Amino acid sequence: MTTMPALSERQATPATAQATADSRAAAPEEFRMWIDARAGTGAPVHWVSEGGIYEYPSGKKLFGMIGFDSSRVFWPKKPGDPVIHLTRKTYAYTDPVTGEILTEYNGRKVEPIAYPYQMISYRYENGRIYGDVEQGVAPAIQKIEAKTGMTWRWMGKDTLAITAPVFLDFPLPNGGRYEAWENYDFFIHRPGTNDEPYQMAWQRYGALPPFAGKGQAIYHLLSWRVDSNAELPKRLREWAEKEKPMWLNPPRDIDEIRALQQGQAMEGWAG
Repeated sequence: MTTMPALSERQATPATAQATADSRAAAPEEFRMWIDARAGTGAPVHWVSEGGIYEYPSGKKLFGMIGFDSSRVFWPKKPGDPVIHLTRKTYAYTDPVTGEILTEYNGRKVEPIAYPYQMISYRYENGRIYGDVEQGVAPAIQKIEAKTGMTWRWMGKDTLAITAPVFLDFPLPNGGRYEAWENYDFFIHRPGTNDEPYQMAWQRYGALPPFAGKGQAIYHLLSWRVDSNAELPKRLREWAEKEKPMWLNPPRDIDEIRALQQGQAMEGWAG
């Protein structure tokens, strides 16, 4: 795992800002396009997602899903050092017919998916993009180092496609194993060539959500980026404002990440 630098917006100086701008400018085009699309160029950005969960192998739609992540980026002072992406994400399950956000299913409580943070360290090596992830709360902090990396290719001259497959297989405390496959396909369009310049399709094959019982399912989400909370779909924004207000903003710096890792909430954060 690459060592994470000590980053804090409160310590920023004009010299630091120039150094990070120089670092970004020196990055390979595809790597820079990826970072700019995924995490922005300074101000927070949000990726909105909508989709569903389908029973396998019948294909019956069991639930809908809506959600978003909020992200910000820190470029390093030295070109070639890791780029740090701070994010948090939350997704709610919905009724497959009405679209109503579920709080109960067959007498069982339905909890949204909610990651208080993820810290991703991106590096570019041998034509691939690698993202090492740090997440969780002590004493169960996970550090997942990317091994195969994300591949990219141009689709024509204006669309960059980036593919990130994820194969999950690790032991559980109860003696079982957690197994799943996920795949992310990002489509980044050059400015002015598409009404939605940043798009993503996500698929997953794995176990049903815990509240839904046993069995396997196919998950599918389509995502696009917005650059302010005001641009979130109305229903999603209202739900987040009521149920998940912290998720409307990304982590502000490493100090907040370290506090969250110790189970502490940062005070006074409004964006």
